[in-house]
Amino acid sequence: MKIFLIYGGKSAESDISVISAFSIQNEIYYDQHEVVPIYINQQGEWLTTGGRTTSFATKDDMRFTIENGAVLVEPTILKEENSVALPCLHGPNGEDGTIQGLFEVYDIPYVGCGVLASAAGMDKIMSKYLFQQIGLPQLPYVPVVETEWHQYPESIFAKCEGTLIYPMFVKPANLGSSVGISKANNREELIAALNVAFAYDHRVVVELGIDAREVECAVLGDTEIHTSVVGELVKDQGFYDYEEKYINNTVDLAIPANIKEEISDKIRRYSTEAFQVLDGSGLARCDFFLTANDEIYINEVNTFPGFTPYSMYPKLWEATGIQYGDLVETLIDLAKTRHARSHSKKHQRIVNEESNGETIKD
Repeated sequence: MKIFLIYGGKSAESDISVISAFSIQNEIYYDQHEVVPIYINQQGEWLTTGGRTTSFATKDDMRFTIENGAVLVEPTILKEENSVALPCLHGPNGEDGTIQGLFEVYDIPYVGCGVLASAAGMDKIMSKYLFQQIGLPQLPYVPVVETEWHQYPESIFAKCEGTLIYPMFVKPANLGSSVGISKANNREELIAALNVAFAYDHRVVVELGIDAREVECAVLGDTEIHTSVVGELVKDQGFYDYEEKYINNTVDLAIPANIKEEISDKIRRYSTEAFQVLDGSGLARCDFFLTANDEIYINEVNTFPGFTPYSMYPKLWEATGIQYGDLVETLIDLAKTRHARSHSKKHQRIVNEESNGETIKD
């Protein structure tokens, strides 16, 4: 089977994508698959060598290089029988349902969540609305639109300071990996944080900041959903930005997290429920806050979490009993299974429509 490993992208998280793709490339079972790496640069151009690359990526050097040069290709390269797309893309244009829509149009199997789950999971405001509908506990938040911020700043202050207390965290609605996220301890910092977030998106969310541990659970599956052990980001400071997480790699992981069994079970149940309400498929990482009183609050769901050698998602599954290479193979199998099911439904729909047409004619 031919695996189109797609990475890079136009988002602010493209460097992380390069590291993730490099890690996946090294773990794919080459006795079963042929890998065609496709790099999307910041201009949106698709580049490939047509074979396994000599690309490299480490936490010190996150570049894409190919020894014998690359050629520009069109997305139609994906339209090949017996192939699967593996979009190792983080952030907008990769994790938000856009490229998933392209795969659907081309009718090819692809790893990860579908259009709906990707779009809703990527958008922090929409996912909060969905989690609220099924009763998942969340921290208080205020959604803010850029036009309202520029026209009626006092109204925004009234909403935020009337609903929340400092400190607050300000996040772009459609971004991840701590990009564009700031902590605000007062109104002056809130103004600065909003301006930073609006540089990345026209919608942002302002959340109550609390003293809590950050724990995460990995989800894997389709019609049958599996959850991993729960892990924790162990930090010696309140907030880690993009550079600390991915460049300096100063965040330690505790896997499994040192928490009570009943709390772990509840987090895994919440993860399943969040995955289901988004209509998730393939994979996701669900992030939670855990207070000293064992109160659990869902933070967000990442529909294509980091796959670097030190990322939480593959490490959680390794601790649960699935090695990196087997994890990638499972995701490829899930992609084929979902695609086959979708084809079966489409075929049945056509048969039903034809049958109905004959009945009306008779």
